[in-house]
Amino acid sequence: MSKYINSIFFLIAVFSGLVTNAQNEVYTSEAKQGIADTVFVNLKDFSQDFIYDMKYATDDNFLKAKVYDCAECFLRYKTVQALVAANNDFKKKGYKIKLYDCYRPLSIQKKMWEIVSNPEYVADPKKGSIHNRGGAVDISLVDKNGKEVDMGTPFDFFGIQASHNYTKLSNEVKSNRKFLKKVMIKNGFNSFDSEWWHYNLKTGLKDKVSNQKWNCE
Repeated sequence: MSKYINSIFFLIAVFSGLVTNAQNEVYTSEAKQGIADTVFVNLKDFSQDFIYDMKYATDDNFLKAKVYDCAECFLRYKTVQALVAANNDFKKKGYKIKLYDCYRPLSIQKKMWEIVSNPEYVADPKKGSIHNRGGAVDISLVDKNGKEVDMGTPFDFFGIQASHNYTKLSNEVKSNRKFLKKVMIKNGFNSFDSEWWHYNLKTGLKDKVSNQKWNCE
C-alpha cells in the first residue's frame, strides 16, 4: 500500500513540475496542437505574413549597439495567436504588421540597461518589462506595396510627439495611429500612451519574467 501511495505522490510531483515549468518552455515540435498559452513559440512558425525589421538585432537603434544574436520574433503562444488575428484584420484593409521587437530575454534587458541605465528609455531589469514576459510587441504597418505608413515619428523616438495623446500631427498621421490602435485593442492588446508602436497583450501582464533563449539556426 505504501508503494502505491508513494507512486501517487511521485506522479503528482512530476505533474506539478510540468505545470510550473510550462511558462518557460520553448515550442520546437512541428505539431501545433495542444500548445499551452504560455509556451514560447517563434512567430514565423505560425504565419509568413509579417514584415520584420528587428532593430535590436542590428545597431540601427537608440542604443547604437546590436544586442540580439538574430532577428527572431519569439512570443508566448497566446500573444502570437492575438497578433496573427490582428494582422489578418489589417490584411483585409491592405496592410501588414511590421515588427521592430518582440520577446526580450532578461539577459538582454540587463545588457541594454548597462548601455543606457535610464528608466525613461530602458526598463530596469530588477523589475522587468512586459517584453521580458513575452507579451509585448513594437510594431508599425506597411501598405500593400511594402511602404511603411506615416506614424509621425520613427520607432523609439523619445519625445512627446510619439505619444498617442499628442495631437499636433497631420490628419493622416492621426488616422494611421488610430487605425493601428483600434485593431490592436480589438484583438486583445493595450496601447502604451507614450509610444505609438508599443502594444501589450492584456492577458500577458501577469506572466513571469523569463530569460528564455532562442535558437538562431
